[in-house]
Amino acid sequence: MPIPSEIQALIERLNQELAETETDATQGLNLVRPILSQFPDNARIIQLFAFFNNGLLFVEISRRRIQTSVERLEVPDATAADIEDVGEELGTLLGRVIEAKISGRQIISILESLQ
Repeated sequence: MPIPSEIQALIERLNQELAETETDATQGLNLVRPILSQFPDNARIIQLFAFFNNGLLFVEISRRRIQTSVERLEVPDATAADIEDVGEELGTLLGRVIEAKISGRQIISILESLQ
């Protein structure tokens, strides 16, 4: 069964948001590494480093979830219920990705203001 255009649009948006989140997480790591090297025992800086590393892991896991969702729809006997379930899962994932991106950008803004 071909993937409905609404699901395809959602997947494209997710991939775009994930790419931006990945870029932000990498930028955040690049900003926090020098600070961490100066203050290796600072719990807050360690948390920021972990946040951005977790962001990269989240991106990777999310991409796998998208691929699994696509595979669920590519079977010949996919039902309308399957399509609805995948749409809901991807919509929820999009919300989580946007939340992560916003949080990351807020932290990056704070780190940039410290420079």
